[in-house]
Amino acid sequence: MPFANTTFARSSLLMLLVGCALLVAIVGSSFFLARSTQTYFQGVAKLRDVRTGAADLVLYLRAAESGQRGYLLSEDETFLKPYQAALAGLPKVVDRFKQAVAAAGDVDVPMDQLQKLIDDKAQEMTGTVELGQKGDFAGATAIVRGNYGRQLMDNIAGILGQVVRTTDKRLTDGIEDLNRSAASLQWVTVGGGLLIILLVIGGIVVVNQHVQALRKAQSEVEVLNAGLEERVNERTEDLIQANREIQRYAYIVSHDLRAPLVNIMGFTSELDASLKSIATHVLADDEDGPVDQALREQEARDARLAIEEDLPEAIGFIRSSTKKMDALINAILKISRDGRRELKPEKVDLAEVLEMTAASVKHQVQDADGNVEISVGAARGLVTDRFSMEQIFGNLFDNAVKYRDLKRPLQLSVKAFPAGRGSVRIEVSDNGRGIAPQDHERVFELFRRSGTQDQPGEGIGLAHVRSLVRNLGGDITVKSTLGGGTTFVIRLPTDLSQYVRSNGS
Repeated sequence: MPFANTTFARSSLLMLLVGCALLVAIVGSSFFLARSTQTYFQGVAKLRDVRTGAADLVLYLRAAESGQRGYLLSEDETFLKPYQAALAGLPKVVDRFKQAVAAAGDVDVPMDQLQKLIDDKAQEMTGTVELGQKGDFAGATAIVRGNYGRQLMDNIAGILGQVVRTTDKRLTDGIEDLNRSAASLQWVTVGGGLLIILLVIGGIVVVNQHVQALRKAQSEVEVLNAGLEERVNERTEDLIQANREIQRYAYIVSHDLRAPLVNIMGFTSELDASLKSIATHVLADDEDGPVDQALREQEARDARLAIEEDLPEAIGFIRSSTKKMDALINAILKISRDGRRELKPEKVDLAEVLEMTAASVKHQVQDADGNVEISVGAARGLVTDRFSMEQIFGNLFDNAVKYRDLKRPLQLSVKAFPAGRGSVRIEVSDNGRGIAPQDHERVFELFRRSGTQDQPGEGIGLAHVRSLVRNLGGDITVKSTLGGGTTFVIRLPTDLSQYVRSNGS
């Protein structure tokens, strides 16, 4: 038995060494081929950008020329819109093309000649359009029917066409290189896999008796670990996200709380200076000996100015700063209480909650000549925390009313429908001002607001909403464009009690 164990140990060690050597060879080959593939891909991507830039440049010039000729031939100013849009976007397209050519490095483009042709063509189109706008359509049309503009366009198209043909050929070659590299990587992987399979088969032959029991135990462990691994991944992602939010939250809180303190410190210094002026005047009355009358009058004026203007102003600013700090601290406490409040899962009719929330803003909606549409269908039955749901939709409805577009009647709609197993998707949409794309995440941060600040508020509403939604096991995102309205997308579990149990909350 000891001899058998020694043989088994030596055989296992030998197979491990051979396996390690194979893995090193496979990894080294795969790494080399992957780097080659990456290099080919980067080259293809740069050539694709050059080709796209050339095609876009021709497209913009053709669009501008079509608008120019349409306007001059029909005398209809509606053709000026595509002409002006294409002409306005042309410099950016030219810059992108130049950058793409520079990034590619080895694409031969007569850029100076091309730039001059484009400038001449733009000047020719601008000149004829200006003649038309002055009423000389006949003269402008005569210029257009001449060969100058056509020759310019043909020369530009010839240069860019050559660029497209050249890049197409090189793209074809680059794709072939990619395919060859990918094929080589595939063969290395398959070959290595076959060698490892053979090695594994040899190992199974040697350790068959020992592996049988291990297989059974491993099978049981894998079944147990399947759910555990998923839970660990979910918790890890939650912790990463929570850590990021804590970092952002700490920065925002420290930054916004520091501003009122700086104001208080500054105006405290001003108070100190004002008190010195008053003290100089008051204490001068107690001094013996003659005093310069002009100096006394100046001190009196300084003291009066400090009493009538400086002190009230400084006290007012200190009071407003302390009120600001109080509001910020209250907002922080409000968000903090969201996480500490005990959730009470109960059967909630989503349609009923939404209708009650809509009734609370009915007068404001009517004042805006608007209406609220609610459509929940089969997603109306939820087991969740009613108070949190009322707070969430109350904030979103208030925001829709507050930030409506005054140029059109308010349209507010809520749709809900099942979204996979055990979850519901709720969309709250309005046709208000909208939110700029760069502010989509910012609006959910504490004390942060987006757009024109013409409405009262501290920037805690949507941060409060996100806190409530996440406490319910869901998430909220926003889809919006400036002037195009806003849609808040909420995902929630249909049964909060199961979520609480599964997450140990």
